[in-house]
Amino acid sequence: MKTVNVVAAIICDKYDHKTKVFATQRGYGEFKDGWEFPGGKIEEGETPQQALVREIKEELDTDIEVHDLIDIIDYDYETFHLHMHCFWATVKNGHLSLLEHEAAKWVTRHDIDNLNWLPADEGLISEIKNHL
Repeated sequence: MKTVNVVAAIICDKYDHKTKVFATQRGYGEFKDGWEFPGGKIEEGETPQQALVREIKEELDTDIEVHDLIDIIDYDYETFHLHMHCFWATVKNGHLSLLEHEAAKWVTRHDIDNLNWLPADEGLISEIKNHL
């Protein structure tokens, strides 16, 4: 099975006192309409952190600061294995603009479970709730 190496940004409002995180809804592809944390594929020669900065700039037209690694998620979808590095991040410069997603919202500990998360991202929810 093919392995796809990706990164995800758990963008929070304040790194030192997190109260909400930014979720995006896919607007295309096999997983259209599912909710996820923004990010994408790691390109040849990039560190996960570099890939995350690039992907968020491409997807949301925003510069982020990448903080600690939350977890590495390994998840087997039907046609591929996903290996996802998940980092806390904050907005450094710019406004979160949807260039690839159909919707987005800030979610709190109390409403994070109300979204239809993609299976790999769902594995992060309990850990994130522990920090909100």
